[in-house]
Amino acid sequence: MSHTAHIPSHRKPRRSASKLALRAGVAGGVLGTIAVAGAAGPASAEPVTETIEMPTLGSLDAGTGLASAVAASAEASQQEALDQSLATQENTALLKASQEAKKAKAEADRKAAAEKAEKARLKAEQERREAAERASRDTARTQLSTTSSSNDNGSSSDSGSSAGSSETTTQAPSGSAAAIVAFARAQIGDSYVMGGTGPNSWDCSGLVQAAYRAAGIDLPRISGDQSSRGTSVSLSNLQPGDVLYWGSRSGSYHVAIYVGGGKYVGAQNPSTGVVERSLDWDTPSGAVRIL
Repeated sequence: MSHTAHIPSHRKPRRSASKLALRAGVAGGVLGTIAVAGAAGPASAEPVTETIEMPTLGSLDAGTGLASAVAASAEASQQEALDQSLATQENTALLKASQEAKKAKAEADRKAAAEKAEKARLKAEQERREAAERASRDTARTQLSTTSSSNDNGSSSDSGSSAGSSETTTQAPSGSAAAIVAFARAQIGDSYVMGGTGPNSWDCSGLVQAAYRAAGIDLPRISGDQSSRGTSVSLSNLQPGDVLYWGSRSGSYHVAIYVGGGKYVGAQNPSTGVVERSLDWDTPSGAVRIL
């Protein structure tokens, strides 16, 4: 071997941090190789001028620290990603809850507005019906006044008929008529409730139906159907138990029971309830005899 030749380098590549368990054996093998090569060389060989870098325990420890740092950084990144995911889920849940609360409030407001509108509609309808009733009664009074004037100028036979009818109206009721009149008068003072059928509150047709039921007679529930039953009679020829009606016979809006003596009993309205009134207080449009 030439004295100028360089001794081959026995430098070993560095191992990864994951193989640090073999570092002691590697270091010992390298040192032994260097020692053998030095003994085999000529005595006159020049000193080796190339520096051989050997792994040290310190550098291996540094690799271990780096691996730990990398692992810790990865774990921190995973934790941060998890935290961000949880925060996103929480924000989504809060947004959904807020939207559902707004939707529920809007629905509640809509229902409240609909109920308010329905109440206003019912009130307006009631006021309209009451106004129609008042107008119809005024018209009936006017017609009755005209009819009375005509009768006053009529024949003597008409006067005789009127006298006879006056005597008829003062007769005491008997049989089924007595039962109907007695039931109707027993309810005087009860309250008026639309749709009421007793025992302590009535509407007009509910009272008439119950009074006739007390005499064993079934009548329809609605005033228009009740006034369509029986035979039409004039207001000058009434008998106790006759059904009085206001409006047209088949489309009456109010009914009551004639009790004799020029009076009737009926469930008038929420203000008065069930009362007994004279015919001239609110003159009916007509009458029917069902008995």
